[in-house]
Amino acid sequence: MSHHNVEDNTRPLPDAVLTEIADYASSYVNTSTEAYETARYCLMDTLGCGFLAMRYPECVKHLGPIVPGTTVPVGARVPGTQFMLDPVKAAFDIGCIIRWLAAEWGHPSDNLGAILAVADYVSRKRMLEGKAPYTIKTVLEAMIKAHEIQGCFALENSFNRVGLDHVVLVKVASTAVAMQLLGGTKEQIIDALSQAWVDGQSLRTYRHTPNTGPRKSWAAGDATSRAVRLALMTLSGEPGYPSALTAPKWGFYDVLFKGQPFKFQRAFGSYVMEHVLFKISFPAEFHSQTAVEAAVQLHPHIIGRLADIEKIVLTTHESAIRIISKTGPLHNYADRDHCLQYMVAIGLLEGALTADHYTDKAAADSRIDLLRSKMEVVEDLRYSKDYHDPDKRSIANAIQIFFKDGSKTDNVEIEYPIGHRRRRKEGIPVLLAKFKENLGVHFPKAQAERIYALCQDTKTLDAMPVPQFMDMMIL
Repeated sequence: MSHHNVEDNTRPLPDAVLTEIADYASSYVNTSTEAYETARYCLMDTLGCGFLAMRYPECVKHLGPIVPGTTVPVGARVPGTQFMLDPVKAAFDIGCIIRWLAAEWGHPSDNLGAILAVADYVSRKRMLEGKAPYTIKTVLEAMIKAHEIQGCFALENSFNRVGLDHVVLVKVASTAVAMQLLGGTKEQIIDALSQAWVDGQSLRTYRHTPNTGPRKSWAAGDATSRAVRLALMTLSGEPGYPSALTAPKWGFYDVLFKGQPFKFQRAFGSYVMEHVLFKISFPAEFHSQTAVEAAVQLHPHIIGRLADIEKIVLTTHESAIRIISKTGPLHNYADRDHCLQYMVAIGLLEGALTADHYTDKAAADSRIDLLRSKMEVVEDLRYSKDYHDPDKRSIANAIQIFFKDGSKTDNVEIEYPIGHRRRRKEGIPVLLAKFKENLGVHFPKAQAERIYALCQDTKTLDAMPVPQFMDMMIL
């Protein structure tokens, strides 16, 4: 009898990667004071970005129940609104607002959508049953885990190189921590994770020329909410797929990753939260952060000499060239905040860069395209190397402007943005000022002051029940 027409249907043990993530999500205990402190700053900065985003109708239109008027008896709050939604839609809404003005490929803070929604929902359910709710310290612990899972994947595995959006990592990390917060066992976390990898994965089409569009602003919200949905399905008994990654022909590696297994630089711990990059000064794709900072420094030296400029040389790293360097027309705000040349032009012209600079009104300034036409983008191989160096993780850019009379500015080089770990002492006061300002934009003065004061009181914040914290942000 031929054996070529049958396959062995014996179920394998779960893939090692799934097991390692589940072990970490279910049992890791953080002992890093720096990680906790950074997570608290991350919570503030992430929520602050969300509050600011609600100034923009294109963001707000995505919020609320899928079917208008739908209510849920026990759900989760969406900070800065009056919505109480089911945890799946709440995760989408929270993820949407926090990424709207910083719409780059999945950042670990995107996982806060799932974390807050699930922690709030589970806590309200527990309180109805006479049980203790989760506290904000639990939220911070979940943030540390989600950052670590997502970041350790991103350090060594380039999903964008195979055409996939990194929001797949938002979905995976959010699934692990959501399942743990829902009370899932290690085995259930493995099952839910397998669902996340088997799930259809987003292409990067909406992030790149010539298709850049606003989906990149809600893609992470979609991923974090999908994670909650998969976790809830698993909790109700949906089985997993143990070789979701490694199955020959049909697994993730063979279908979507050119047959290559994932690589890891380090074991899961607290490294990523400790080294997280805050996007503090500019609402710009993070490869451009130092370029905009350099442009702002050059602003006073060139603003009176615009007609005299012969060329502008932007020296950058390979990832910036591949992801955000573009010429030609820019069709919408999403196109503009993913254009290195546009962001640099605004920094040179205005000495600042805000979300309002991506609007159609701001983009109508003819000087922007004039400056863009004079820009030359070149790669510095050292910048590209240091971007991938685990001891540096620099995001270097430099700008030098040459004039028609032969004169030139200094070559302004900035290797680390203000949100980098190497600039924490300089960056945290700016982060706190930004958070305070964003609260003031969205909330009445007294409410904004109460929220800000709470977030500075570490002991009180850690012990606060999640529903109480979320209720403080009802508008």
